Amino acid sequence: MTILLLVVSVVLIIAGTSKLKIHPFIVLFTVALFYAIATGVGVKGIETGIKEGFGNTIGNIGLVIIFGVIIGTFLEKTGAALKMAEQIMKIIGMSRVPWIMASMGYIISIPVFADSGFVILNALNKSLTRKAGLSIITTAVSLSMGLMATHTMVPPTPGPIGAAGILNAQLGLVILLGLIVSFLALFPTVLFIIYVGKRNFLRPETEEHLQTQQPTPPTLFKSVLPILIPLGFIILKSLQDYRPFIKHEGLVSAISFLGTPVIALFMGFLFSLLLPAKLEKSMFGNKGWISESIINSAEIIAITGAGAIFGKMIQLSGIGDMISGSMGDLNLGLMLPFLIAVLLKTAQGSSTIAIITSASIVAPILPQLGLDSEIYKALTVVAIGAGSAVASHVNDSFFWVVTQLSGMSVSQGYKSQTAASAVLGFSALLVCYLLKAFL
Repeated sequence: MTILLLVVSVVLIIAGTSKLKIHPFIVLFTVALFYAIATGVGVKGIETGIKEGFGNTIGNIGLVIIFGVIIGTFLEKTGAALKMAEQIMKIIGMSRVPWIMASMGYIISIPVFADSGFVILNALNKSLTRKAGLSIITTAVSLSMGLMATHTMVPPTPGPIGAAGILNAQLGLVILLGLIVSFLALFPTVLFIIYVGKRNFLRPETEEHLQTQQPTPPTLFKSVLPILIPLGFIILKSLQDYRPFIKHEGLVSAISFLGTPVIALFMGFLFSLLLPAKLEKSMFGNKGWISESIINSAEIIAITGAGAIFGKMIQLSGIGDMISGSMGDLNLGLMLPFLIAVLLKTAQGSSTIAIITSASIVAPILPQLGLDSEIYKALTVVAIGAGSAVASHVNDSFFWVVTQLSGMSVSQGYKSQTAASAVLGFSALLVCYLLKAFL
């Protein structure tokens, strides 16, 4: 009965967010209460679930999300994101435009939301596509898959951060594994897109002018600092925690402090202050860049917290033992969190909601799935992210961003964007299994 109630709860989340268009925070919180009451968690249990689910999770990742969004805003508005894209183009060369666009998306979507990244790079993509004489389908979807790869699998984007918090996974390990998995999964995905693009030629629309947010974009060195500094320290701390290799006590303490996600992202924020040609007081005001970022962060934090409450209620209902008994020797492992994310993403469209909800569902049963070690928890976050890439279609806002800005029809979008997102997700799952075999 408890498992049936969980299925009903997931259906209610999908119906509430996709069909009734109710805000995910309200849906997740309401369904969490429904599930807790229906499964007999009790008044004390509900009170505990709300406090611990929301409080512990947001205490871990709330500030990380805020600083991550602020960094992304500065990168976008100063033209630093575009600067990095142009440098990638120079390094890889004009003859490999689909790979250029995938690489740009892969890097830029680490700090910048996928839809924002596509909008930023759309004009550059059309210009390169025209010069290379390629189909816009090939280059636009290569860009979108690069963006989606790191958006769904690599923190500090909100979904992976939220899942890492809910599963209590080491953020540095998630970043490291996410970078590896998403990078390797891009290769078959781009090859597939090139194949599809050759059979569906679509000429780019009229020339658009590239625009930066300030007359002189920052240098490449300045542009990469807000990304590399925090990621570097977080990864270094996680590697040291996982397998110590530094012996000096003072250095270990420094790395432990600077590699704490909140401190690392705060350093990234400080380095992002170097990006504007001139720091204006208005950037820090009530309607400035930082205020805009905090407002945008609030919704993400609220949804993540509500998802964590749902996960805590699932845990308190004792479903872990039930699923453990019913699964027997099936040993689904990474496949279960992946498939849950696939179903949620396909049904309601949002990768972030799919990731957070999937993490909430599987968190109580990680031991039963054999995924409760530090390395496997991090791999589970990445596998959930991979599932949330499948499949981008008409209920996904990113589908419309890509197709409308590229001039694609819905049919062309299904043949390219939707199909490619499936290739990306399943390729990433395969890489996760390969890594699991060797770790």
